Amino acid sequence: MHYFHYKNKKLFCEDVSIEAIANKVGTPFYCYSYRTLVEHFQKLKKAFSSINPLICFSMKSNSNSAVLYSLIKKGAGLDIVSGGELYRGLRAGCNPRKMVYAGIGKTDTELSDAIKKGILLFNVESVQELERISRISERLKVNTQVSIRVNPDVESGTHEYITTAKAENKFGINLPLVEGLCLKGFLFKNVSIVGLHIHIGSQITKSEPFVKAIRKTLSFMDKMKKRGIHFKYLNLGGGLGIVYKDETPQTAAQFSRKVIPLVRNKGYKIILEPGRFIAGNSGIFVTRVTYVKRGLKKNFLIVDGGMNDLIRPCLYGSYHEIFPIIRHIKRKSSVFDVVGPICESGDFLAKQRRLPEFEAGEVMALLGAGAYGFTMSSNYNSRPRVVEVLVKGKKFDVVRKRETYADLVHGEKIPKFLK
Repeated sequence: MHYFHYKNKKLFCEDVSIEAIANKVGTPFYCYSYRTLVEHFQKLKKAFSSINPLICFSMKSNSNSAVLYSLIKKGAGLDIVSGGELYRGLRAGCNPRKMVYAGIGKTDTELSDAIKKGILLFNVESVQELERISRISERLKVNTQVSIRVNPDVESGTHEYITTAKAENKFGINLPLVEGLCLKGFLFKNVSIVGLHIHIGSQITKSEPFVKAIRKTLSFMDKMKKRGIHFKYLNLGGGLGIVYKDETPQTAAQFSRKVIPLVRNKGYKIILEPGRFIAGNSGIFVTRVTYVKRGLKKNFLIVDGGMNDLIRPCLYGSYHEIFPIIRHIKRKSSVFDVVGPICESGDFLAKQRRLPEFEAGEVMALLGAGAYGFTMSSNYNSRPRVVEVLVKGKKFDVVRKRETYADLVHGEKIPKFLK
């Protein structure tokens, strides 16, 4: 579900034409629909209302300040994975008591900063991390709450780069080790182990892997309860898939019907960490055709957006639906590769795609780009990162300026010993 649609052959985001935005800000750019963003959050909130979870939006999917602010105002917390995300989240107005902090490589500085700000929980990924949190908390003379991220060794059925709960993955701690940690929790000064955390991967379209991981974790928690270890929180992570092409992912309501019966009477405060589910279909990436190049074996649409702007297709082989921003009903179609200007053969946005016969100067939109789009972009080939726009009803505004060439060299210098 999203609010990108055609009116009189022109593509609109809510009540604003993409053409009007392109004329104002230039291409390429990201465009986000406020209504789509907020409604996806509210659908999840409604589906789980009977157990009143803390829903922490996963910032790594989209960390734009306006996006964060929009969700925080509707009651969202934040799932963060770095000191930079802590800074962004606090700046956008999130209560630190609604923040949970994941990530396997937290530094002393990152841990210390988050402890000082009073976040709700760290999702701890290793024994060494727990020891560090204990040492820092003791020095700061505070008590810090943590959840242990368990690795339940469950196959999630998603792309190998974004599966996180197999024994060979770098994430989490296996259950036998978690048992030992919990039983020896008293050894970690100024730390309280108050919950367990599960996150089995991303873009998961079926409920079975979630159910299997939750059952396995709940069984472990029951076992620990009998040994005198009582948990307050159960964090179910994120990973809910969305529609990019022809997937049939579960809805928020379908997911909740599978999950709520498992956890309803267990007495734990449930935490959810959705990212893609909320942001994915709220955004599009808009790019302009620079050249139409016809070859002996392939035809290419060369556009002004590249892999540095939207890396998902070349990194994961991901599919994004492509719409012209002005639809010509009678125009013929051909099979094209849509490629960018980057000096890499891997620089493509779509391959072997049947599309209308675009002409140079015409503009297209790639749907489903609201998550892991701008956040994964870079300055490769010394290309300034693109502008971001937010639409709400009939209004739109730039929520991140396009970078300039001067931004590319900000902070660089030529040392005196070279001169």
